[in-house]
Amino acid sequence: MQTLWEVFRSKGYSRREFLKSATLLMATMGLSPILLNQLVRAMETKPKPYVIWLEFQDCAGCTESFIRTTSILPTDVLLDYISLDYHETLMAPSGTKAELSKEEVIKTQKGRYILVVEGAITPKDGGVYCTVSGKANTELLREAAENAGLVIAVGSCASWGGVPGAYPNPTGAVSVSQYLGKKVVNVPGCPPIGDVMLAVITEFALMGRAPATDSMGRPVAFYGNTIHDKCYRRPFYNAGKFASSFDDEGAKKGYCLYKLGCKGPITRSPCSTVRWNGGLSFPIQSGHPCFGCTEPGFWDRSMYKALSVVEGGWSHTKTAVAVGLGALAGAGLAYLNKRNKGGK
Repeated sequence: MQTLWEVFRSKGYSRREFLKSATLLMATMGLSPILLNQLVRAMETKPKPYVIWLEFQDCAGCTESFIRTTSILPTDVLLDYISLDYHETLMAPSGTKAELSKEEVIKTQKGRYILVVEGAITPKDGGVYCTVSGKANTELLREAAENAGLVIAVGSCASWGGVPGAYPNPTGAVSVSQYLGKKVVNVPGCPPIGDVMLAVITEFALMGRAPATDSMGRPVAFYGNTIHDKCYRRPFYNAGKFASSFDDEGAKKGYCLYKLGCKGPITRSPCSTVRWNGGLSFPIQSGHPCFGCTEPGFWDRSMYKALSVVEGGWSHTKTAVAVGLGALAGAGLAYLNKRNKGGK
């Protein structure tokens, strides 16, 4: 298997272009600049990572997002940066040839390949609600996870159970970590941002380690802050200025969307920092409140009602109280800001 440096040379790229790509990759992974030399050395010496990507109860939205990475061209990711040995949606072979390719990587690359899982796991009734090549999804996951160097659950379905696990959860859908009974790297979102998925895969492949994660297995570099922490509408929240409907003056002026059900204050996500489509926008910037798709159980909660922020996460406690508390907090901050500036 070629190293990334060998891939670049075979394509006629200069050393300068290679170093520029290394710098871009470092920024994408959220690494400190002091690690650039270590990253370059890894790109020069380590072979491309083998990746097995399994899809279970999903909509393929995470795959669609992954192939729309913008920091690095999708074609470069798939053909140059990784060795995607199995992916039901993207691979060229099918049937027996495809299954043999996966089995070969599992047997010959123990501890070196990355297992990416998209979609919820359905153990109910022996896993009959999701089968591939005549095998239940539970069996396929156990086989692939046993020898994997890293298991990554991409999307909220794989991370938390997601939409398949929403009430009444007829297939008994659970997350990857729940089924395996061990911690995995969770990259939640419906779907996650493609560049974030790429960064997590690449960090393990090149640096030989999983990214630093929080107590829920989410990479801290991308999920360490709430959307509210970095939201460009935060000043309006602090000033107590809120949109009360999608077509009122507040909405037209870009006021905070808290009263319209925005879950940004309790949603950890890179949406407000990395953003979508090459940093172009994200839901709040487009005028729609965040509905917390990176958080567990988001599908069972009302998307357009303001929710109380309570210790331990979400609550359906009286909507009117939640709106009032949010407005009161914002108005209070506005008063303090005004007083500190010498106003009355």
